[in-house]
Amino acid sequence: MTNRSRVGLVGDNGVGKTTLLRILAGQAEADSGSVEIAKGIKTGYLPQDLVELEDIPIFDHLRRCAGLAEMQNDLADLEDRITRSSPDSRELTALLAEHERLQRTFEHAGGFEFEPAAHKVLHGLGFKMGDAYRSCAEFSGGWKMRIALAALLLARPDVLLLDEPTNHLDSESMEWFEGWLRDHRGALVFVSHDRRFLEKMATEIAELARGRLTTYSFGYDKYIVEKAAARERLQQTIEDQKERIEQIQRFVDRFRYKSSKATQVQSRIKQLEKMEIYELDGLGKEVSFHFPEASRSHYDVLKGIDLAKQYGDVTVFGGVDLEIHRGEKVALVGVNGAGKSTLLRLLSETEKPTSGHIVVGERVKRAYFSQESAQNVDYARTIWGEATNCGSKLSEVERRNLLGAFLFSGDDIHKPISVLSGGEKSRVALFKLLLSDANFLILDEPTNHLDMNTKELFQKALLQYTGTLLIVSHDRSFLDDLADRVIEIRDGRLFDYPGNYSWFIERREKREKTEKELREAGEYASNGNGGKKKKPIGPEGIVEAFYQEAQNARDQKRLEADERNRLHRLRKAILHELSPLESLIESHETRREEIDSALCTPEGAGNSELIQSLMVERSEIELQLTQHYARWEELTEALDSVR
Repeated sequence: MTNRSRVGLVGDNGVGKTTLLRILAGQAEADSGSVEIAKGIKTGYLPQDLVELEDIPIFDHLRRCAGLAEMQNDLADLEDRITRSSPDSRELTALLAEHERLQRTFEHAGGFEFEPAAHKVLHGLGFKMGDAYRSCAEFSGGWKMRIALAALLLARPDVLLLDEPTNHLDSESMEWFEGWLRDHRGALVFVSHDRRFLEKMATEIAELARGRLTTYSFGYDKYIVEKAAARERLQQTIEDQKERIEQIQRFVDRFRYKSSKATQVQSRIKQLEKMEIYELDGLGKEVSFHFPEASRSHYDVLKGIDLAKQYGDVTVFGGVDLEIHRGEKVALVGVNGAGKSTLLRLLSETEKPTSGHIVVGERVKRAYFSQESAQNVDYARTIWGEATNCGSKLSEVERRNLLGAFLFSGDDIHKPISVLSGGEKSRVALFKLLLSDANFLILDEPTNHLDMNTKELFQKALLQYTGTLLIVSHDRSFLDDLADRVIEIRDGRLFDYPGNYSWFIERREKREKTEKELREAGEYASNGNGGKKKKPIGPEGIVEAFYQEAQNARDQKRLEADERNRLHRLRKAILHELSPLESLIESHETRREEIDSALCTPEGAGNSELIQSLMVERSEIELQLTQHYARWEELTEALDSVR
């Protein structure tokens, strides 16, 4: 690996990517082999799990992690000793030399530029002005991970080892972070399940599978193509090998008991024993699951009325009203710190609002997925312990089979939750969701630790889910096909966009463009009445205008939905009459054909009584068919008019 390497470490959940990074970082020991790092090379490691930080200001924490706080203390101590030393003494000369050496080290470490650099990094990662002097302990888990990332970047290591670095970044922070990494002069090894991040950042790919590491000297796009080609080659190899094994086995079975062929038979048996059997699933298994049919809830699934949340003197939001209706798939979006996770905790009633209240509809069964895995699974239990503590009616065999679908089988089910990777913990949490019998899912970043295959399958399962969904995710491609309504939380308020994520992005870009134009213009142009200018519209007016536009669009969509429902009811009523009418017509036509056939038989021709009876019946059928045909035409015309 060179000093400009950009290596994307990929592989299925649980194959050991995190363990490998920890070994490279010196935080875990390998059972065999060794890690060789050139002299003077400094490594920096970002774990994927949430970190706990001391109750000190962010700025002090950053200086300490960069090693500057200790150097500043040493410099201050030297300066104090210098002032107390005798002039022209040997001690003073030694102290001055040591001070000069330490000052050069401090300068090389960026000590004199550290404060502006720290503010720049914190701003890029989404922190507000003044946050640098707030205590680390005041921030949520996601923001603590950003503090840890900021500390790592400011420490300026030669090799960055990053485990899922984008999990807690919004789109704006991610763009800044990608720019920072492009300018980073050192090497980079990272794990990420974010395909776009991999495509942008990785110039090399290292795939960990079946305990082996395979490297590719090209980016992620080409790796995907090469992997697909490798799978095809392996498939062909398996088919060729299967044919060869069958051929050898036929020879053995045919000549097993012929003494003249004994040597050849034994030779072929040894061939079979030594043969390495290829398996297609060696390229990776997939989770396979779907949500059960959700029970029907009341139309008004949940209402948040005048909700507000404060933490000390910090107000996250206030006066928030929200309604979720049956069958909706709603994406909650906003920059980090806007209050998305806080709002989900209130709506799931795992946390209480400062004011306002929640109204849950009748027959609504909620299931909540937190982005902090400790709230989804019990670290003190095993996988099987979690599986048997869900309150589901599934039998032990059914639970084991379902765990197998989530890639937990055999002795794996007895692993403690605490030793699982982030992706494995997420799979256990998803397994519990399936057993929850919920018809309203509240999901906070459920895809953070999922590999791409599992993420795609999870998206398909949610698309087929018949209940109601409220989800937070920073994965744009994941949300785009899933959400049919987007709610943005911004500046402590909610803004409703009745469409998918791409439509929301389009409306947001239009709003931002208008805001920029208004800021540059300062005020609106003349209104044509004596040259008087309109009063400038401030941010509140702009927000209100876009809120009204989104509300109008939603009202229009509701009207369209009402019209579709009206037409659906009409079609249903028409079909309710039309279907049995068509069956009746078919029955009459069949009976008419039977009568015509009977009249043409020799037995019928010689029986005047039978002929008379059949003719009367046929006449009645004709009369009824005439009436039925007329009604059928009326109904089909009516059906065409409401299509």
